Amino acid sequence: MTDSSGDRAGPPADTEIRDEDWEGREVSGLSYSNVVFVDVDLTEVTNDGSIFSECTFRRVQFNASSHTNSAFLNCTFSRCSFFGATFTGCKLVGTTFDRCTFSTLKVDGGDWSFVGLRGADLRGTSFRGVRMREADLTNVRAEGATLRDIDLTRASLHSANLSDCDLRGSNLSTLDPATVELKNAVIGWEQAVALVTSLGLDVRPD
Repeated sequence: MTDSSGDRAGPPADTEIRDEDWEGREVSGLSYSNVVFVDVDLTEVTNDGSIFSECTFRRVQFNASSHTNSAFLNCTFSRCSFFGATFTGCKLVGTTFDRCTFSTLKVDGGDWSFVGLRGADLRGTSFRGVRMREADLTNVRAEGATLRDIDLTRASLHSANLSDCDLRGSNLSTLDPATVELKNAVIGWEQAVALVTSLGLDVRPD
């Protein structure tokens, strides 16, 4: 569902916050539900423990912002910028990203299960120790990204480009090497055996 501007519509909103400059603000410990943020500048914002539930963010700048132990639950991000943003121990379950930019985004820990990142450009990003169960990563471009120790159980990776990716420690049980680009990707020995086995080969000691 899209609005007249062509952006993907989020959940019904009780409040709209538009054209505000919050650059450098401390927004910790706050709670927002069913709020639409439009053209809001959240550059260098510090967020520790805030909760955003079923909120929509359109053309919002998250550049160089810092989010710790915070939650964005069932939210929608449309055409937002996350250049240099960091998320540490955050929960983004059920959240969807549409035509966003993620250059140098860093994610450390947290739960991103059921996240929608279909077609996202994740080149140059870093995800470590993140739970991404049943995430939609269809057609993502993640060349050169770091995706270490990620729980990708039942995640959709069809037509993803993971070339030159560091995938060590990640659960690749649902990855189909026939439909994913893996040239020069870095994996561990156990992952290598699992991938070879998924191709139907019988791996035995010499």
